Amino acid sequence: MRKELTYELAHVGLNLDETGALETAGRLAELFQLGTRKGSKSYFAGDMFECIRIPFRGTHGHIGLRVSDMQAAMADLEEQGVTFDLDETTEYDEQGQIVNVYLHGEFGGFAIHIMQK
Repeated sequence: MRKELTYELAHVGLNLDETGALETAGRLAELFQLGTRKGSKSYFAGDMFECIRIPFRGTHGHIGLRVSDMQAAMADLEEQGVTFDLDETTEYDEQGQIVNVYLHGEFGGFAIHIMQK
């Protein structure tokens, strides 16, 4: 299963406050020649950095990973002892399949979520 399954970095989310999020997104966009945009709870610098304006998951923030096959990724991670936080942040497609879910716990102070590519 692992040969067919791929994981890739989608973005890093940083937990900040309103001012810090706006300033950090602006500075990261400037440094790396990225555009900025405002989301419902964050400012983005391109697609790489999500600067969260409100307290959110992870002590420091979160890491978003894209997966080639969500069901295979969840099965692969479960085989390795990972559990998932199936809660209000879990997203589903029209067929009711999970397309975005957080792994339970933190890794180096960061929450991790996987999303269907």
